Order: sequence, then C-alpha cells, then structure tokens
Amino acid sequence: MTSPSVPSSTVADDALALTDDLVRLRHRIHRHPEVGLHLPRTQQTVLEALQGLDLEIRTGDSLSSVTAVLRGEGDTGRRGHRAAPGQRPVVLLRADMDALPLTEELDVPYRSEVDGVMHACGHDLHVTSLVGAAHLLAAQRGNLPGDVVLMFQPGEEGWDGAGHMIREGVLEAAGRRADAAYALHVMSALAPRGAVASRPGPLLSASDGLFVTLRGRGGHGSAPHRAADPVPAIGEIVLGAQAVAGRTVGPFETGLVTFGKVEAGTRRNIIPSTAYAEATIRTTDPEVRERLHTALVRYCEGVAAAHGLEADVVLEPEYPVTVNDARELDFAREVATGLFGADRWIDMPDPIAGAEDFSRVIDAVPGVMVFLGACLEGRDWETAPDNHSPLAGFDDSVLTDGAALLATLAERRLVQLAGR
Repeated sequence: MTSPSVPSSTVADDALALTDDLVRLRHRIHRHPEVGLHLPRTQQTVLEALQGLDLEIRTGDSLSSVTAVLRGEGDTGRRGHRAAPGQRPVVLLRADMDALPLTEELDVPYRSEVDGVMHACGHDLHVTSLVGAAHLLAAQRGNLPGDVVLMFQPGEEGWDGAGHMIREGVLEAAGRRADAAYALHVMSALAPRGAVASRPGPLLSASDGLFVTLRGRGGHGSAPHRAADPVPAIGEIVLGAQAVAGRTVGPFETGLVTFGKVEAGTRRNIIPSTAYAEATIRTTDPEVRERLHTALVRYCEGVAAAHGLEADVVLEPEYPVTVNDARELDFAREVATGLFGADRWIDMPDPIAGAEDFSRVIDAVPGVMVFLGACLEGRDWETAPDNHSPLAGFDDSVLTDGAALLATLAERRLVQLAGR
C-alpha cells in the first residue's frame, strides 16, 4: 500500500474538509516541541484550537494537561429520554502531547525550532487528530446520546502523565467514570501508511527501570589486587543479565533486559571506586514481570558480593502492560474497516515491546489502542526510521484518518452504550 484510499463515509468526508487546518496545526506543534509534564506552549495551542466548540474545559494542576468534556444532546435509551449529566454514557479519547529530547535530522519545512527537542514519536499528530475529532463530534452534538472526554496528556515519555491526570480526575471528568477509552498511535515504520493495526490482549509491554550502583575501593591501575574494582563486576552484570533473563523467562514468554547507560572511572590508569548502570526491563505478563524483577535484583547483589563490593540495586516500576479489551478490539476493528475498508486493517500476531502510560487508563476503563501507519511518502515502511529516531517522519495525509477514526469510535460506542 503506497497511500491510504479515501474512505467513503460521511464522517471521513467531513474530516477531509478539515485537512488544511489540521496540517497547519500539526506543523505548528511540530515546530515548537516541549518535553515532560509542563508544556505551556502546547497547552495554549490546544486551547486555541478548541475555541468555539462549547466544551467544558479544565487544565491540570500538576501538569500542563487539557481535559475537555463535550456534552452530547441526543436522546438516550429506547424511549427518547435524555438523561442528565452524570447518568449518560461516557467515552474518553486520549492524545499525548510531549516530545523527546532529541535533535531533529529530518529536513522538512516544519522542522523543530527548539534545539535538542523533537516530536520523534508522532505525538503532534495525536494532538491534531484529537482536535479534529473534537470538531467532528461538536458538529454532530445533537445526535450524541452521551458525553465525550477529550484527554490531552503531557508526559507520556517516561513521566507518567496519564497517572497524574487520573489522580486529578480525568476518568470522572464528565461526572461519572468513563465507560470506554480509545487512543491511537502513529508509526513512522512497521505498517503501511494508512493501515490500522492492533490486537486483543497485550499490545505493549510493561516497562521498568533497573538502577545498579557498585561501591568498591579505588586504586592504581598497576595494583588491582590492592583495590576493589567495580568495573569488571558492572561488566559482568551487563552481560550476565541476559543469561538471567534467558533462564528466568520461559521460551514462550516475553522478558527483555536492555542496559542503556553504564558509567565508571575518569582515566585508564585509575581504578574507580564506583560504577553505575541503568537498564530497562520489558515484559508482557505480570507474573513474569515479578519473577524477572526478583531474579535480576538477586543476581546484581550476588555479583557484587562475589567481587567484594557493596551494591545499591533499585528497581522502579514504570508503566504496566497495555492490555486491549477483547470486545473493544472487535468494536475498533469493525469501526476501522467500516470507515476505511478491510484492506486497511492488520491483525497483529504479537505485542510490541514498547510501553505506554495509556495502559493506566485501560487498566481502569475497558478500552483499546490502535496503531496508524504514517510512514512518509517516498519511504519504504519496512525500512524507514522508527519512532524515536532523529530521522523519524510522519505523513500529514493520515491526520484526517486519525480524526475520523477517533470521532467514529466515540459516536458509535455512545450509541451502543445508550441502547439505541
């Protein structure tokens, strides 16, 4: 598939009418990326983009979030009764807003203007798609038999923005707990442009941090027997952790350990007194997660003891497994194929080892995340740079698809929930 076919539904036609506005919005966000929980410029851009839609809007206290509630005005129930707010069905749609601390190498007219910061994971497209969905849903407010919560979330990239927003009440923003939740994630590779992909059950792995500090006794490089050298021990831990994973995690289970940071020493002839390493642990099953955590801590402490060193081993849980509700996945597949055609849907055979804090939302509310292929035109999606690459690129042509998909998921699920 070289380019997405144009869907024939009315909502998709309405989305196409928003194309120019959505492209301008996406480029504006891309030029001015922000990292972490505090994204004042992005927040203001979202607020401006939602003006005039008659939404109940509140911003976050501990982060620069935007929560907007769109109240439907359609009848609920089979007798044409319009229930009061707090009694009507509620669907939540989420978009993450933060960028990455990465220098953009992609040569595009809307290239990042912020040194060392880039939207390399496509969150600028997520925000724009959700803004588009808000406009589409507002236009059909009179037919919506329930309410829609629009969750614009900072801090997905390791800051647990979803956890912050949940603690601040996003799941109950409409007056009662949301009945269902949906999110999409664009991919710069791994799927054809315009394809929608997902699977029931585990979609993305849990992600946890392992932090190891070894303390020994420094000395001269010519006399290692008079020191307690932490460098060989930290090397042993980095290499041996792979064997620990291979002997702890079953052959049909998932357990990945990746060390991304190792620090020790100042000069080649000085034995340092400390060494430090950081790793990410990724699993797709809670029992495997706990088992691997225990084994790795025990191993790191054991290696340190064997080398006569002291060890501080800290294991910090981050995001849980992103688990798609099976029924919601069937519903999302039905909606996507109805909008775009069966050839645009991909049933994924396996989870992806990335992690997402949307997992916290669908731990609490039945829901689903889907991937949307967004490979730049002219690139081969099978070999294109992945998300998080300084060369990652996402095509504007999928913005209307994302808006139409999110809006249709919300509208049709509300109708189902209302029993119409």
